Order: sequence, then C-alpha cells, then structure tokens
Amino acid sequence: MKFFVDTADVDAIRELHELGMVDGVTTNPSLIMKSGRNIKEVTKEICDMVDGPVSAETVALDAEGMIAEGRELAKIADNITVKVPLTWDGLKACKTLSDEGRMVNVTLCFSANQALLAAKAGATFISPFIGRLDDINIDGMDVIAEIRQIYDNYGFETQILAASIRTANHMKQAALIGADVATAPPAVIQSMVKHVLTDKGLDAFLKDWEKTGQKIL
Repeated sequence: MKFFVDTADVDAIRELHELGMVDGVTTNPSLIMKSGRNIKEVTKEICDMVDGPVSAETVALDAEGMIAEGRELAKIADNITVKVPLTWDGLKACKTLSDEGRMVNVTLCFSANQALLAAKAGATFISPFIGRLDDINIDGMDVIAEIRQIYDNYGFETQILAASIRTANHMKQAALIGADVATAPPAVIQSMVKHVLTDKGLDAFLKDWEKTGQKIL
C-alpha cells in the first residue's frame, strides 16, 4: 500500500520523505489555511520535494470553474493531481481533466455508488472518507471493501485512496482490505511504530545491558 501524507507542513513531509515513507501528498483548503502560506508557493515546494502525486484541490463549485482552476493548478508541477469534489459538476470536471491527460483525485466520497461513478468518469484516485463515515455510525471500512470488490469485478484502474484516516488501526484495516493508497496525517503514520510490548522489551534490554557495565562505544 502506498502512503500519502495528508498535510501542507513541508517540514513534516521532509522528515517522512527521508525515511521513504512518502509516496505522495494530499492537501486541501483547510490544510493550506493551517500552513498559513500561499497555495501555489507551498504546493510547488511540496512537488519539488516529492516525486509522487501531490493533490491540490479546486474550490469552484461549477464544472467550468473546476476545470479552469484545475488547469491552473496543474501548471505548478508535472506531479500535480487535481482534486475535485464528488458532485455532478465534479464528475464533469474529472472527465474533462482526465481526457486531457491530467491526474484527478475525486474527493469527499462516502459510498460505493459514488466511487463507481468516479471510476466511469476516469478518476485517477477515489478518496473515500473513513473517519467521517465512522462519525455517523457507518463503518468506513465496509465502504472501502465494497469499492474494492466493484473495481476488481470490472477492472477499473482508479486507485482507492483511503482518506480521513485517524488511527493506526485505520491504516492496518485499509491495507488488509486492499486499498491502493492511504493518506494520513504525519502523526498517524508515526504512531504505527508504537507498541507497548516494544517499549517494555526495550526497557528490559537496557536494564540488563546496564548491569553488564559494558559499552559499545
């Protein structure tokens, strides 16, 4: 499974990138706002750092506006993925931009039916929002599994990009189901390394080593 980092914090992206943990980046207007920087400036810096897809989101609500914004965002770098919402106008924009050879990430997906429409419209990525589904007592992973089955049934090339990931367990479940990509905040990716038995074992090893009175350096 590919790891995308869901942030516009270039320092956090750089740290994970140096560890080989970044296959791409997703941003949105809220993340850009948190960064406090100009959208084109910060997006260009991220694109220069990361070889993989970098999602930059349009803000227009009509298809014509999304297409125009998408074309403008695509000028930032060759690895830009234009991000559009899963609305009827968003699907129109997806079809046009995809036909032009641009990568498109259709976001705010909450059902398998929506994902099917996005694939038919030529989406490069579909972004089902796991955490937000969980918030309304719908198992987000069930939706991921339904999309995976439908895409496999018909050979759709659209990649499932599990989004709104909030926990390390979400990452594991998405990988088990077969999501192509998971995008998560840096803190969630870093939390995957943690296990109480690892900490306990390391503590025991260090106490035993201290008793030997030896040094490696």
